[in-house]
Amino acid sequence: MSAMPGVVAINTFREAVRDRVLYNLVFFALLMIGAAILVGQISIGIERLVIVNLGLSAISIFGLVMAIFIGVGLVYKEIERRTLYSLLAKPLRRWEFLVGKYAGLVLTLVINTAFMTVALAAALFYVGRPFVRSDGSILIAIYFILLSLALVTAVALFFSCFSSPMLSTLFTLGIYVTGVFANDIRNFGALTNNPMLKTLTSAIYYLVPNFHNFNSIAAAAHGESIPFALVWQNTLYALMYIVLLLLASSAIFSQRNLK
Repeated sequence: MSAMPGVVAINTFREAVRDRVLYNLVFFALLMIGAAILVGQISIGIERLVIVNLGLSAISIFGLVMAIFIGVGLVYKEIERRTLYSLLAKPLRRWEFLVGKYAGLVLTLVINTAFMTVALAAALFYVGRPFVRSDGSILIAIYFILLSLALVTAVALFFSCFSSPMLSTLFTLGIYVTGVFANDIRNFGALTNNPMLKTLTSAIYYLVPNFHNFNSIAAAAHGESIPFALVWQNTLYALMYIVLLLLASSAIFSQRNLK
């Protein structure tokens, strides 16, 4: 297999690291976790609950912003700078370019998330909260956040193959919000007596990625155990959608006229 996607991935990671937006997001995420320490000290007896809730929410929100706003420009920026033409002139297939770009951004998200995870652990340690076995649920919740971010990145990349950054952002946000409320949308349709509406809401539920399945922040904050079955189910679910989106992106991008 060609090593070109790996080269593109490393270059994408380097570009993201040089991007000021990345550092701003890390700064505000750390600021959020610092606020969690302050609130945790005020909230006597529920420090862990407050810090884990705010910390995981910060990781999720800032990761989401990165995945969308950097993801939608992965292809567009290369076309605007005209660097894509020189890249494709080399022995680099279009699908390899897309896979490399995707992998580079996911790598950036993983490293950024790892950095914020360390900050969250430091916040828990700072308030004198000893680490116990039940804290493993926090790591699982962070893993689920990474799965959802990888899926959001694939959605953003898909729309970036044929749309402008602004429209791609709106489309990706729309898919994400719909996926978060996918269960509620289906339940709403089930409560109605309109067969057409029921069919429509069921179709939305099965077609749009269900991001609600990846949300285990509340369980982690309360120290509840997360079933191992849910871990592999969410992993397979995310991988399935990511592969389908990358295949669709490659098919569209391969047919696109770049002139």
